[in-house]
Amino acid sequence: MIQEVSGTKKLWGSITLPPDKSISHRAAMFAAIAEGESVIRNYSDAADPQSTLSCLRQLGVAVEQKNSTVTIQGAGRTGLQKPDADLDCGNSGTTMRLMAGILAGAGIESRLVGDHSLSSRTMERIITPLTQMGAVIRGRNGNFAPLEVGRGNGLRGMRYPLPIASAQLKSAVLLAGLFSESDTEVIETVPSRDHTERLLKLPTEAYGTGKIIRSCSSHPLPKQTYRVPGDFSAAAFWLVAGSVHPDAEIVLKGIGLNPSRTAALQILQEMGADIEIDILGEDTTEPTGNVTVRSSQLRAVKLDPSLIPNCIDELPVLMVAMCFAEGRSEIAGAEELRHKETDRLSAMASLLQAAGEKFEEKKDGIIIHGRGNHHPEAASFQSEHDHRIAMAGGVLALMGTGTSRIIDAEATQISYPDFWSDLQQLAS
Repeated sequence: MIQEVSGTKKLWGSITLPPDKSISHRAAMFAAIAEGESVIRNYSDAADPQSTLSCLRQLGVAVEQKNSTVTIQGAGRTGLQKPDADLDCGNSGTTMRLMAGILAGAGIESRLVGDHSLSSRTMERIITPLTQMGAVIRGRNGNFAPLEVGRGNGLRGMRYPLPIASAQLKSAVLLAGLFSESDTEVIETVPSRDHTERLLKLPTEAYGTGKIIRSCSSHPLPKQTYRVPGDFSAAAFWLVAGSVHPDAEIVLKGIGLNPSRTAALQILQEMGADIEIDILGEDTTEPTGNVTVRSSQLRAVKLDPSLIPNCIDELPVLMVAMCFAEGRSEIAGAEELRHKETDRLSAMASLLQAAGEKFEEKKDGIIIHGRGNHHPEAASFQSEHDHRIAMAGGVLALMGTGTSRIIDAEATQISYPDFWSDLQQLAS
């Protein structure tokens, strides 16, 4: 699919964001291994969280979906069944990595597969610690999907300092730990998304500048009955669009404002973005609110590398914001971008080059020479079949004088199925 996007004179209106993918995944998985019925409202209809539901059904979990409400009858820690076919995780790294932790812990013989993109992403980071815990888990060439999980002889808890700031790695180890009689302790020195420990109500304690999170088989698993907030990662595209456009006011309703997810908001405010936040409260343990963004004159920024783990998904669109800031902006310490759905540093470099922007690609980041308010060249932007690259291209195209084309624009179905219609609504 090719999506044409023209520069627009204004961006005005309100948007209800799609449900948060990260929370939707976790809510469904955690409900599956809890006891009793969980009712998850506002569950994401994007492709990735639907892959999670499909895998759970194959594991014998009763899953019913009516519109955006998902009802799950928990199978408990011992009730998952051996699937009779491969568990297809599609494009979802969250599905594969977190499900691997659960299946390894439960000792369910299974095979996790994914699409071409997912099959090229590293899985060694979860294979190594799960194997150290006693799991039987193997990857292709020791590193890639398909992942084969064996029955094993039970897991043992361990003390595990996270080698990288990764919520998926942290979650895989903690989920496996839920099936061990002895404590598993994950030591996190650099913060990452904390949805897993919040939703499971896992015990945590301070550890220097970080924390220790614990899990074990005696930890009670809470039902997952609540409303999933709007996806902050999706909101980030409109926060940037509203900031850089000369005539914009966009209201984003009911989005998740978990502090471990909103580094991009902090960065945009540091750049001078006019952003107003109205906290609505917390539905279960996740803070939510309405956010209004207005036209701003942005200034360049050098990102603090410690913020990278909490804005890794928003970095592509933050690069767009940097193009419209005054001066030299720099991102470093973001080599993880090269191991996402595509090499996002390379993909964004191609996109910015097509638009005539000035930048220097680095091994672990990028330097962007912002030109303030300007009109980028209309161009054909390659999404590389990556949803976040496609949407970043759409935001960039809104600032052009002509009509740009986003190639393989259907990639947005992975996380934000209504992105292009929302864009047209704001620009009309």
